[in-house]
Amino acid sequence: MLSKIPDQMPYKILKFCYFILASFLWSCGEHPSTSPNTTTASEATEIKESTEDIKTATKTILCFGDSITAGYGLDDTVDAYPAILQSKIDSLDLAYTVINSGVSGETTAGGKSRLPWIMKQPIDIFLLELGANDGLRGIPLAETRANLQAIIDMIQEKSPDTQIILAGMQLPPNMGQEYTTGFRTIFSDLAKQNNIAFIPFILKDVGGIAELNQNDGIHPTVEGHKIVAQTVWEVLKPMLDF
Repeated sequence: MLSKIPDQMPYKILKFCYFILASFLWSCGEHPSTSPNTTTASEATEIKESTEDIKTATKTILCFGDSITAGYGLDDTVDAYPAILQSKIDSLDLAYTVINSGVSGETTAGGKSRLPWIMKQPIDIFLLELGANDGLRGIPLAETRANLQAIIDMIQEKSPDTQIILAGMQLPPNMGQEYTTGFRTIFSDLAKQNNIAFIPFILKDVGGIAELNQNDGIHPTVEGHKIVAQTVWEVLKPMLDF
């Protein structure tokens, strides 16, 4: 994905062409006279760097979550699902950079508090994966819902063009049927109300499966994260520019 060419580029490209022509004349024994328009070595370097900046410009996918996103217990730069998504994107030669902004133990309240700092950077796609720690701590459902809505509101206010994906979460049955059912519907309700992309359950085909989770029975293994990445990819892919 190419970024907008800076206003000064036509002039730099013109000077770059002169630089090539001058090099050719030198090789033929004809030495062009030095003039104010002659490209210096430092200017040639500047042209090269500007061109490289254009070629390497990417859009940003930010994964904002808790220990699931952070890749708890694993090498987050390789094994966590955001890193797996980056590898997938790189293999397709797409101009996107995936940022892992996961914090183990993060609640929706904590996420809301650190969001203003996060929003200081340009974000094209924002994956919101929070809420599991609220549920495991028995935080009132209304509070979790309000925090998630506040996060969505802040993203849309600060960056209206940012596309949002909300990742749904489910709780184990020992939290009580009424609470677990109410918790699960928070995510689907918010996705519908805000008209944003939705992953019904980010731990689909992973949650509750012993061999795909670490010894704590909560955090995915390397193989588990590969499945999580595929679940996210199914929603993310249609949002990318190919």
